[in-house]
Amino acid sequence: MTAPRLYKTEAIILRQRRLGEADGILTLYTPAFGKLDAKAKGVRKTTSRMSGHLQPLTRCMLQMAQGHVSDIVTGCETLDSFQPLREDLELLSRAVYVCELTDKMIPERLPGYVTYRLLLDTLRRLEKDEHTDAALRFFEMRLLDQSGFRPEIERCVACGAALQAEQNFFAPQAGGAVCRACVPGLAGPRVLSLNALKVLLLLQRGSYNDIARLRMAPELAEEIERHLRSYLVYVLERDLNSAAFIEKLRRDGHRQPSVSL
Repeated sequence: MTAPRLYKTEAIILRQRRLGEADGILTLYTPAFGKLDAKAKGVRKTTSRMSGHLQPLTRCMLQMAQGHVSDIVTGCETLDSFQPLREDLELLSRAVYVCELTDKMIPERLPGYVTYRLLLDTLRRLEKDEHTDAALRFFEMRLLDQSGFRPEIERCVACGAALQAEQNFFAPQAGGAVCRACVPGLAGPRVLSLNALKVLLLLQRGSYNDIARLRMAPELAEEIERHLRSYLVYVLERDLNSAAFIEKLRRDGHRQPSVSL
């Protein structure tokens, strides 16, 4: 969708980077125009009235003007600052991860009502500090689907046969799950337990409420996270800084969210 010369849009600020001495470039995710970069003049000055409204991880209403290179923010109003996320390092790390993943997965200027809703709902779920791992896994699977990288879970990606109710394998480079007969010769397949297969299928087919009601052993939750993370790394051709930071927090002994998927 092409924006008019002057327009308003709701947006979630994914990140901000410096431009010159006092300006900033914002990466925004909007419902009507998708992801876009916008210039915020003077936003890094201590006297800026807009500075507090244009921090990463803020949902706001923006007044925008089209520019030659990038659009320009001319006014703003905070709709939601997600303050509980900012006050808890564990929750903040996961919220930053959600924003970074959206930024890396979604191309610019692609209308994104459904993805915007997914992003907003996920931040609100994290803000409640309930089922945080479930919220992340649901977000990851749905974002993969919406960006055109849905992994194949129901059938073997090599032979096309329906997967049997048994131990199978997951091969990111092949695009999803692989049956036992097709594993030889594939690069880097990992064991996919039957319970993990069931959870991945539910992540694709079910609602968030279906996922949040699940309770599982930590080992199974770790397996689900490992498979999705390996697939995302393959799709993006790199790991995310925020994913590595979440892992560091765990190693350093920060509180663990309750396990529910």
